[in-house]
Amino acid sequence: MRIPTVYRPYRGRLHLRMPYRKDNRSWLKDRLGDRIRPEWVHATESHPGRWEIARNHLQPLVEALVERWGAVDVTLIYSTTEQCDTRCQNARGDDCTCSCLGLNHGHGFAGQWTQVGDTTLVQHEYTKVTRRITG
Repeated sequence: MRIPTVYRPYRGRLHLRMPYRKDNRSWLKDRLGDRIRPEWVHATESHPGRWEIARNHLQPLVEALVERWGAVDVTLIYSTTEQCDTRCQNARGDDCTCSCLGLNHGHGFAGQWTQVGDTTLVQHEYTKVTRRITG
């Protein structure tokens, strides 16, 4: 038997894949409430079919999947936005009190850094964490 998977992108609805059963839609409504509006997204060449569910149902969904299937693989995408300062990145010498803790000190702010103020720089990155939850 396959293990269901839940994927929470940085933005947007949860993606749920679980083994087929005729009652999957009614089971989701029973477990997450009558007002839930699970949407079935049909498979394409590059993606298998999946359910899409509102993000606020993550915790009860995971608990229900573990109860029904014994385990679920959960993948969460987090923003790990870094912040630095042009004064740090353009600095000379080794004295740095910036939030990057000296990592970018004196390197200039080329590449993926975006200036968002007089001196503040941000760099957007995302981290993916996957865990298997079991009962």
